[in-house]
Amino acid sequence: MTSEHPDGSVELEANKPKKQLPLWQETALLLVVALGLAILIKALLVQAFYIPSESMEPGLVRNDRILVQKVSYWFGGTPQRGDIVVFKDPGGWLGGAESVGPPNAITKVMAKIGLYPSGGHLVKRVVGVAGDTVKCCDAKGRIIVNGVSINEKGYARKGGADCFGPLRNCNWEVGPVPEGHIFVMGDNRNHSADSSAHICDDDSPTCTPGEEFVPVDLVVGKVFVLLWPRQHFTWIHRPDSFDDVPSRG
Repeated sequence: MTSEHPDGSVELEANKPKKQLPLWQETALLLVVALGLAILIKALLVQAFYIPSESMEPGLVRNDRILVQKVSYWFGGTPQRGDIVVFKDPGGWLGGAESVGPPNAITKVMAKIGLYPSGGHLVKRVVGVAGDTVKCCDAKGRIIVNGVSINEKGYARKGGADCFGPLRNCNWEVGPVPEGHIFVMGDNRNHSADSSAHICDDDSPTCTPGEEFVPVDLVVGKVFVLLWPRQHFTWIHRPDSFDDVPSRG
């Protein structure tokens, strides 16, 4: 496009320099875009969490920062045996300190958009899926899933216990795991308030079946990386410990 001056000269408007936004407006725009991307990433892809207790030692220790892949179980996918998953508290599983979220308003906002680890969640390993029967234990103290003893030397800390769960040094068996649920355990078996610890309520003379299972709907996603501290950084993969377990679902 052209413009004509009173003296008859012609100037191409395309050659005029475009007006730039003030620095503060550019900064504000970039912040809005970054915030939008962070919200989108949290909603669709990954979310940060922290390890609130010693229940997943030795692999994950207290205050480690992890990232969860939220798309892991979309499009018909479900948690698999051996996965480390993050899930919302089914009700009464968390202690007072572990259930506390971010400490102040700023970190609460950051947690909402996925830039700060959230509280009120648990991190455990999937041991049983729908249809499975889980038993403790064989002569070597190994968990048995669908009749197969599981070699967990690569990640589990047993602490010398003959059995894991609410009743020490004795056997227990649960299952089949209901459809749409999972049975989870912490890798630090003697120090984990997991499914095995909810087979029976310490305050009740009888057991309430089903309270030990976690609804899949409460699962946020699968842990895929230990992000922080830097010296702990590692990619997290599903072990082959459960490869020989037959499906019962």
